[in-house]
Amino acid sequence: MAARIYTDKHADLRWLKGKTCTVIGFGAQGRAQALNLRDSGVKVIVGLYPGSKSRVRARRSGLEVLDTSRATHRGDIILLALPDNEMPGIYAEQIAPNLRSGQTLLFAHGFAIHYRTIVPRQDTDVIMVAPKGLGPMVRREFVRGRGAPGPAGMRNEPPWPGLRALVARARA
Repeated sequence: MAARIYTDKHADLRWLKGKTCTVIGFGAQGRAQALNLRDSGVKVIVGLYPGSKSRVRARRSGLEVLDTSRATHRGDIILLALPDNEMPGIYAEQIAPNLRSGQTLLFAHGFAIHYRTIVPRQDTDVIMVAPKGLGPMVRREFVRGRGAPGPAGMRNEPPWPGLRALVARARA
């Protein structure tokens, strides 16, 4: 399969308007992506466990913060920005039981899918947008009006709706 290169001209951010993106995790990558989505006009909810020190930081950034389970249920797109070693347990206990048919799972990298530490249900869309840079650099480049390059992928082939989400999310 030949690789395709998508740029901003391919992305229609209107596809994300009216949707809620839940960002699970608010470390370097989660924070950058949550703020970039918010600044692109997307409604963002941050999902964190009750004792997380990141709750204060997310709220100070003007973001709504909920427990991971509740945030998952409320989102249309669920972005997993978690450490690889914690992601399978959090997914199994707090995310998977709260998924609805038609939601989109968005991974910030492909480790969990490639090594099958997470196997999403078939009635959810699965996409990956993996910026090639640490969170602070991703945020800095966004603020400067640029972006960070990175690979992207999806579980199904076009004309599946995930392609619109994938390209729009890569731009936002």
